Amino acid sequence: MRSAALLLGLAFGSAGLAAFAGGAAAQLGLLAAGATFATMALLTALAGLLRRRRARREFSVVTRFAEDESVPVLATGPAQRVIFANDAACQRFGEAPGQVLGALLAPVVAGAEGVLHRLMTQAQDSGFAREDVATPSGRLRLSLRCLEGGRGLWRIEPGVVRGDGEPAEAEAPVLTLGRSGAVLYMNGPARMLLGRRIKRLEDVLEDGPLRPGAVHRFVTPDGPRSFTLRCADAGVGRQELVLHPVEAAEAEGAAPTGFDDLPVPLLRLSPDGSILRANAGACKLLDVDRADGRNITEYMEGLGRSITGWLSEAAVGRGLHRSEFLRLTRPDREVFVQVTLSRARTAGQAELVAVLNDATELKTLEAQFVQSQKMQAIGQLAGGVAHDFNNLLTAISGHCDLLLLRHDQGDPDYGDLVQINQNANRAAALVGQLLAFSRKQTLRPEVLDLRDTLSDLTHLLNRLVGEKVQLSLSHDPVLPAIRGDRRQLEQVMMNLVVNARDAMPEGGEITIETERRTLLDPLKRDRALVEPGEYAAVKVIDRGSGIPQDKLQKVFEPFYTTKRTGEGTGLGLSTVYGIVKQTGGFIFVDSAVGQGTCFTLLFPAYEAPVAAAPAPPGEEARKLPQTGTGVVLLVEDEAPVRAFAARALRLRGYTVIEAGNAEDALEVLSDETVKVDIFVTDVVMPGMDGPTWVREALKTRSDTRVVFVSGYAEDVFAEGQEEVPNSVFLPKPFSLNQLTETVHRQLH
Repeated sequence: MRSAALLLGLAFGSAGLAAFAGGAAAQLGLLAAGATFATMALLTALAGLLRRRRARREFSVVTRFAEDESVPVLATGPAQRVIFANDAACQRFGEAPGQVLGALLAPVVAGAEGVLHRLMTQAQDSGFAREDVATPSGRLRLSLRCLEGGRGLWRIEPGVVRGDGEPAEAEAPVLTLGRSGAVLYMNGPARMLLGRRIKRLEDVLEDGPLRPGAVHRFVTPDGPRSFTLRCADAGVGRQELVLHPVEAAEAEGAAPTGFDDLPVPLLRLSPDGSILRANAGACKLLDVDRADGRNITEYMEGLGRSITGWLSEAAVGRGLHRSEFLRLTRPDREVFVQVTLSRARTAGQAELVAVLNDATELKTLEAQFVQSQKMQAIGQLAGGVAHDFNNLLTAISGHCDLLLLRHDQGDPDYGDLVQINQNANRAAALVGQLLAFSRKQTLRPEVLDLRDTLSDLTHLLNRLVGEKVQLSLSHDPVLPAIRGDRRQLEQVMMNLVVNARDAMPEGGEITIETERRTLLDPLKRDRALVEPGEYAAVKVIDRGSGIPQDKLQKVFEPFYTTKRTGEGTGLGLSTVYGIVKQTGGFIFVDSAVGQGTCFTLLFPAYEAPVAAAPAPPGEEARKLPQTGTGVVLLVEDEAPVRAFAARALRLRGYTVIEAGNAEDALEVLSDETVKVDIFVTDVVMPGMDGPTWVREALKTRSDTRVVFVSGYAEDVFAEGQEEVPNSVFLPKPFSLNQLTETVHRQLH
């Protein structure tokens, strides 16, 4: 204010001198100087006014902040007169405002005037001073903070003396924050606590963002510590932040919240994938004692893109909180994890926190569902392909049979026809493998002793394994009988032995063992449940290269093979699986890399029904005649098959009425004068199928015999429907003799 008054006086003085000046130029110069001084006086007055208003506002903020303090806080103006006292000060000193601070402290502090003078002198340079003084009731700590306008903020704290004579309690750490978290000021305790002068709060705040009143963790030279935060608005975009330490007793009573104590597998990662910290749950899931310092790519794989690229995107905020499924590279078993990422900052550095969940069971269920859908789809495809192939093979082999009837062994074409016939039979066996894989082949079950079946097969198996591999058999003398299709079980053993041979390219020994096995309790293994009971077990053991653990679950999948292109189709073990399951058995595999593989087959023991009284000896089985009599209604939608079957039956003396579909057949039968002795019909046809039209026809011709033929398996008949009376099933492909003999047996 004095500066403004002086400038204003100069302005008036210049104006007065201008009145007495002799020339116009001098008068103009003095008036200009007066105007300049007046403007400066006005600006100075405005600046002073703004400064005083800001000082009052800041003083108001400080006093509001001090109101909540638990220790006495007083503010003084000129001449050390108290202009503010908080509740704690009023309770301690009575009505303090208006009194001189020295007089107020004199009854408590000896030499109060001298102490206050020393503090004011020390505070002239740094704006802050502090001194511990002795009082009759103990020690006190007096602190002075200089404010604008000649004001001072005094804080009086009780001090507890430690054994070394130093006060135990110090001033609370205080930080002044500007906009965007910039640290504008740190008091001494804050600098001592954090170990350095920091520029931004996030450099030391471990669990941002800042939440006033909440407990936060700060990075200190002694490690992370927890503080309760108190915030107050300091005006002009500033904020005062006071840190109150959380006592250890409080922390002990609370639930564990540390990174290592959480019962969830957690990883702290750098953006490049380095593992900064792995808690106990994560180490257990990764099957390691310690993962710190390693890279996450050493433990996980399976993401469609680079794992480090995925982490880099997450570090900048893209793709967070979206789970990814990865496969752990554990050697003992296959484990899948669901990984969710979130960002964090520690000591000012960007980090990622990865939450891991064991998703193995979920992925296993998903794989089982996908596999069942795939098996069902491929099974339907295999059944459809087998049906079409069987129709073609029936026509090929059937017309070949017709040609063989007209050529004897001396004919030059006879050998070619035999080759055609044999290769057609080989093709039929391949189609049978497709049906076995889809578990839809027609079985011809009989009671078997596996010892006899394997003994009969030994010669062929020895030829399959070659000279480098030795084959040995070991049988249980009390092996129970089983019921199955001999031809299909021979196919199972050949496939398993060939696989064992291929696993030992340098030679070795294959052992086939049979044993009686009694299960007293259910056996649950590989998603299969084996009921208690008697079983005949067959083991095929080799000492080959073995199968890795992560490949064991795939060996029965169709078209899965580890052999090179051209060395295998991947249908061998899936065919084995289909045959064994359709027989009612189970198959399991055990393997160790470098030690060999063991396939174990379990077949339910066959319990023979009570033997009936032996039938009296009758005549020997009659030899089927070369010719027959009767009228056959042949219904077949495939023209080549229908042509062959009609010619074959006519050659044997039957009268044949042909129909291309069920509707044509019923139209023929609508004429009651047409006599028919037997129906020979395909099962699956466009429009009405075989069993449906036959049931319709039998309503008026109930005594007519029926032969069903089909390229599908016998289970194409709908479940739950009544069996067609007086009917038999003949699978395709069939030969001329098989067709005519089946028709003859049905008629006689």
